[in-house]
Amino acid sequence: MTGKMRVRLSSTLQLTGGPGSAFEVHAETISELMASLVDRYPSFQQMLDRGVAVSIDGQIFRDDWTQAIPATAEVFLIPRIEGG
Repeated sequence: MTGKMRVRLSSTLQLTGGPGSAFEVHAETISELMASLVDRYPSFQQMLDRGVAVSIDGQIFRDDWTQAIPATAEVFLIPRIEGG
């Protein structure tokens, strides 16, 4: 059974409900979170293709989508910022 969490989008990402929307999602890992959002909102795949990072309780994850998400975590999706 996967945990249910509230996920917020940064103001620069938008699916429905305007910038900064929040969604209830069932997921235990970042990978499950992304798959759930793509299933629910197919247009989210375009955002993933451009790059999305996940903030879990203030810690940013860009590549390790196997990371577990605690049930009580504060989760934000933000555009991925490339640096060099």
